[in-house]
Amino acid sequence: KGEIEAFNYLKAKGYKILQTNYVNILGEIDIIAKKEKYIVFIEVKTRNTSTKLSAFEAVDKFKQKKIIKTAMIYLIENNVTLQPRFDVIAILFVK
Repeated sequence: KGEIEAFNYLKAKGYKILQTNYVNILGEIDIIAKKEKYIVFIEVKTRNTSTKLSAFEAVDKFKQKKIIKTAMIYLIENNVTLQPRFDVIAILFVK
């Protein structure tokens, strides 16, 4: 449900969604989008009010490195020349 919210948010902000749930041998990226001169690799983290670890804390150094390596393969596979950017979208559902 969080990824759908993030998808709709990005579309409303003028992002062109290139792919969702991209997977390769190294990992997965929730949303890949394009805006202006950037190709944006987006990790979506969904939380509710009872979760102790914040969405941003959940994207630790290990997860960041995995996303970067996964994105590098995407860039090569698709011959992308845009500037890469990495974003986290946190979705908080109130119980």
